[in-house]
Amino acid sequence: MENQNHKRRQALIIGCGIAGPATALFLKRAGIDPVIYEADNQKDEYAGLFLNLARNGLRVLKELGIDDEIRQAGIPMRAMKMVSGKGKPLGNIGRTSGEPQGYTVKRGILHGVLREEALRQGIPIVFGKKLEKVDTEEKGIVTAFFEDGTSASGDFMVGCDGIHSRTRRLVIPDAPEPSYTGLISFGGFLRGANIPNEHGIQTMVFGKRAFFGYTVRNDGEVYWFGNIDYPGTPTRRDLQSISQAEWRKRIDGLYANDIPPLPEIVRATKEEIGVYPIYDMPPLPVWHNRSVVLLGDAVHATSPNAGQGASLALEDAIVLAQCVRDIPNMEQAFTKFKDLRRERVERIVHYSRSIGQRKHATNPVQVFFRDLMLPMFLKSANKDSHSWMYDYKVDWSDKVTL
Repeated sequence: MENQNHKRRQALIIGCGIAGPATALFLKRAGIDPVIYEADNQKDEYAGLFLNLARNGLRVLKELGIDDEIRQAGIPMRAMKMVSGKGKPLGNIGRTSGEPQGYTVKRGILHGVLREEALRQGIPIVFGKKLEKVDTEEKGIVTAFFEDGTSASGDFMVGCDGIHSRTRRLVIPDAPEPSYTGLISFGGFLRGANIPNEHGIQTMVFGKRAFFGYTVRNDGEVYWFGNIDYPGTPTRRDLQSISQAEWRKRIDGLYANDIPPLPEIVRATKEEIGVYPIYDMPPLPVWHNRSVVLLGDAVHATSPNAGQGASLALEDAIVLAQCVRDIPNMEQAFTKFKDLRRERVERIVHYSRSIGQRKHATNPVQVFFRDLMLPMFLKSANKDSHSWMYDYKVDWSDKVTL
């Protein structure tokens, strides 16, 4: 039984996306009192469009008892069907029967499920708290100073504030910056259209000018995205400064001469088309500084090609909480967390970037060899089944030792 005279540790969680609430929930289970601080003034239900939550990430949600909501709201991700720009089948990854590889779900739904569970368990979430400064000079205490003039102190801080992490810049100022992959992603949702589909199958098309992927819910709603090379090092703000009308014109032109239903999906989309640059993180030699540790995209952001970003953040949350629960010395706990996670996450970041590089052949010779070699690659991928990625498990009851 916990010593009643022992003061419970306090944790400051910076960021209320995916990693923040999940980390707070596991820390609370470990006997720590977390408070979540979010820079935005209000929740953004539309941010990021949609994502793939793989079965390794679903296991973490199951440990929290909230996986059913994602299964009900998402689209089963059983297999991906690859098609050439001329409509030639190139092969499949996955199986149409058995357990899905995961679920495709709107990012806002996943955010909402995690956020509401945190609130249900009494974890405070404070919006409008943009981090300005971090003070770790006093041993055993970390203080966060926010741009609105307020501050908060705790025993330790967890930076869950994404790939462009303010926490990382403040506490590890010599850390490498995010690396632009050379690609942007765009996409949206289409309702009320009758698009042929196979339930649970994501169709991926190597279009003549750009890559395109789509999947369809039981109710007929289409989730779609595209990728294309884009010069420079654009920020999201740079891309948002271009009008929706201009993006629609550009994207319509990319797919105008492609196979059905690609042109139809793009032209029929009435809602906003989201546009995002794709960055990932180079390996970071250091994941913490004194009583501040980084987690999720803040330390190992991966491009979306492997569909593992959200799942890795959820894995981080449970592993970090185990380390803090079982290792009394905070810096030793943070070092152990990095040791347990680093090899796996860096392998997935590298793997995901390599997939992205295969998408964008437009030279006729490159296209010929890609379409020739891809079926063999897909057969090999199916044989391996990517079990190293999807079958990763963390048992909350396991003890972590130095």
